[in-house]
Amino acid sequence: MRTRIRRIAVAAAVSAVLPLALTACSDDDSKDKASNSASASSTEGAGAGSDMASPSESPAAMSEPFGPACSSVPKDGAGSFDGMAKDPVATAASHNPALSTLVSAVKKAGLVDTLNNAEDITVFAPTNDAFAKIPKADLDKVLNDKALLTKVLTYHVVGQRLTPKDLEKGSFETLEKSRLTTSGSGESYKVNDTANVVCGNVKTANANVYIIDSVLMPKS
Repeated sequence: MRTRIRRIAVAAAVSAVLPLALTACSDDDSKDKASNSASASSTEGAGAGSDMASPSESPAAMSEPFGPACSSVPKDGAGSFDGMAKDPVATAASHNPALSTLVSAVKKAGLVDTLNNAEDITVFAPTNDAFAKIPKADLDKVLNDKALLTKVLTYHVVGQRLTPKDLEKGSFETLEKSRLTTSGSGESYKVNDTANVVCGNVKTANANVYIIDSVLMPKS
């Protein structure tokens, strides 16, 4: 009889304690979940903040044309940046009045199709003022010698798309088969330490264009 009474008492005690223990565990689990949830939210918030680039560092900002001569480019139409991006490079250049001498030289050398059909190239495009720096007798000599003109013009073309970052300190083989060098940073770059990029990172359908203020001459 005593044994039976003792068993009943133990069972009653267990029944009383078990709900309390389960409630405590449940409360702890809820606290842990809430803590973990808050921690995850905090981490996600921190991650989102660190991944956000400032407007000046965003890919879109870094891909925009830059330089003092860019302000003279038409705002709309075929000669605008958006218009040039739709055409291959020789055609795109023909819509820019500041490159009319270059376009005439490209036509005279028979390079229009070569440039338009090339894939992923970079063109360092001298302005009309750049050609005007060359004494007239010397310029006429180049323009009237197709082989020499082709040599000079293809020296301005690199067989890959170059970004501004690539230009910071670079040496690149040209279609003429000799090399040109670039240097600079930010929005200030030079080619062969003589020509300044006056409007850079202009996109066409098949090329990146850097408009320069001097004509580049191959060494040989």
